[in-house]
Amino acid sequence: MIPTNPSAPAAVGSRPRDRQVSSYADLSRRVKAAGLLNRRRGWYVGRIAAVALALAGVVAGVTLLNHSWLVLLLAGALALVLTQCAFLGHDGAHRQMFGSNRANEIAGRVLAAGAAGLSYGWWMGKHSKHHQAPNQLGVDTDVESKVLSFHDEAADGRRGVLKWVTRRQGWLFFPLLLLEGLNLHVDSMMTLTARTSVKRRWVDLALIATHWALYLTFLFLLLPPGKVAAFVGVHLAVLGVYMGGAFAPNHTGMPIVARGAKLDYLRRQVLMSRNVSGGAPVSFLMGGLNYQIEHHLFPSMPRPNLHKVRPMVRDFCAEHGIDYTETTLPGAYRAIVAHLNEVGLRARDPFTCPVAQQLRT
Repeated sequence: MIPTNPSAPAAVGSRPRDRQVSSYADLSRRVKAAGLLNRRRGWYVGRIAAVALALAGVVAGVTLLNHSWLVLLLAGALALVLTQCAFLGHDGAHRQMFGSNRANEIAGRVLAAGAAGLSYGWWMGKHSKHHQAPNQLGVDTDVESKVLSFHDEAADGRRGVLKWVTRRQGWLFFPLLLLEGLNLHVDSMMTLTARTSVKRRWVDLALIATHWALYLTFLFLLLPPGKVAAFVGVHLAVLGVYMGGAFAPNHTGMPIVARGAKLDYLRRQVLMSRNVSGGAPVSFLMGGLNYQIEHHLFPSMPRPNLHKVRPMVRDFCAEHGIDYTETTLPGAYRAIVAHLNEVGLRARDPFTCPVAQQLRT
């Protein structure tokens, strides 16, 4: 955990925080001069058209295979396509797609709420806090979970069944992702129906209602009720594994920032983020989230430009002595499981020996 302010004034010369701000401004100027912040409208129009065709293919496949249990394979395919829609909704929310904010919001809301069935306004609220202070207690809700304990403070408060889960949470991580799709939909709807200050709440509700009405009507017209239930179950399970598996490597297992700690923007975004190597295939699989460091430094940068700015950011971090974390996808998952098990192990001990704690670290 990062407990204190690393940007306290130096004894001589300018403060480290001021130097980091100046350095980041210089990097931003170079990135802008290279045209990497320019919109990539054609790329996004092509990607939206591709997911629309893929969705049409799933619909056609369900129509043809409605008599067979093989139709459940298409439930998994539907989850993959709708997760890609959610990734595009994420890009629209960050104003990556088009030149106007209105066009980005419309595209993002339709893709997130209309296609994927998840509230755009709900996601914007929690994701904005995440970008403001990734992995910081009291700010980033992504480090809080009803089931998993991502940090010691959460683990210490577990009782009963949750305490049992915490002790084994590293090994339970992937099985629990099977429920994440359902959890996301429930959280989304609970926020919308709680009369909160979600922007354009009724638009999201209308889009989500339309999504489920079309989805379930289509299935019940073609499949018996048992197959409909199985189809929805497989869809939500695959959605949870895919979406959770894409988002978890970005920050889970990276340093946790204490409540109230002050960090300059550059270090706050880089030190708490993890990149995943693997090039274009991994980038497609993760919706560009594998370039998490670059995305956090330049959140409005179009997804297809992130790999281009990566060498600049990596060299910049090396020049300024800032740790730049990158690993493979299996390596990221190993780090996640190890971190969750470590938190669970500490929660298991009624007494933590300082020497043992040091050796563990």
